Amino acid sequence: MEVRSKAAWFSVLSNTILMSAKLTVGLIIGSISVISEAIHSANDLLASFIALFAVKTSTRPPDKEHPYGHGKIENISGTIEALLIFIAAGLIIKEAIAKIQIIAEGGSVVNPGWGIVVMGFSALMNFLVSSYLLKVGRETDSIALEADGMHLRTDVYTSLGVFIGLLLIKLTGYQMLDPIAAILVALLIVKAAYELTRKAFRPLMDTALDDEVIALTESILGNCCNDYVEYHDLRTRKSGQVSYIDLHLVLKADKSIQEAHDLCDLIEERIKKEIPHSNVLIHVEPDNRMQMFNYQN
Repeated sequence: MEVRSKAAWFSVLSNTILMSAKLTVGLIIGSISVISEAIHSANDLLASFIALFAVKTSTRPPDKEHPYGHGKIENISGTIEALLIFIAAGLIIKEAIAKIQIIAEGGSVVNPGWGIVVMGFSALMNFLVSSYLLKVGRETDSIALEADGMHLRTDVYTSLGVFIGLLLIKLTGYQMLDPIAAILVALLIVKAAYELTRKAFRPLMDTALDDEVIALTESILGNCCNDYVEYHDLRTRKSGQVSYIDLHLVLKADKSIQEAHDLCDLIEERIKKEIPHSNVLIHVEPDNRMQMFNYQN
């Protein structure tokens, strides 16, 4: 199984286990913060399935309808995942407010025992899984896996927040800490969703690659400057894990087609070596200034 698909399936499995455990314990002990975490994990599970679909689809080769490949499905996946996180945060806040009203009226007592156990286990498991997803996502330049990893990394902090809240309830008996912890969880989720939306959505607008990548491309071109006159119209964009780079290269008019072809191959090879998963397109132009000088003389 391809490493990205393996990581996506691992995320699906872990989220299924955690969602079931949180929901069961949350209902048993009557904790809205634990139930809110179950909602978050259900959201994570749906996001993991979306990431799995995106990873499998993005690897398909270009076809007649998609001549540039299917890479942007990963960015779409990341954007959808961010929207799902926003929805989950809204549901958690709604349930927390309702719980505050119930507690204020003297109802609903939380017995935090098993909740402390399941939230501690959840934090540890999500830390391990998110670290794995982020590692594979960065190594394979997969925004879908990286988004899933970022999503689960927020679960580490939210689970720890609920864990601390339940522990304080056990120590102090102050029941209002439960919905307060749930609201803090939701606010952390909103922050994560905002950051994920920015990262996933930018490539859908064909935003240029990071300044560091562009500078690296220009450095590679600079090392070959003795073989051409100049370059211009350097453009970059991202589609899934593929970085698209195209430019116009001006050569001396007396260069043969073979020489121009060999130079373009050299530049492409150097860029692809330094920038993995890159697609380089070079448009060659003759240096008309030399032709004009010869004509005038």
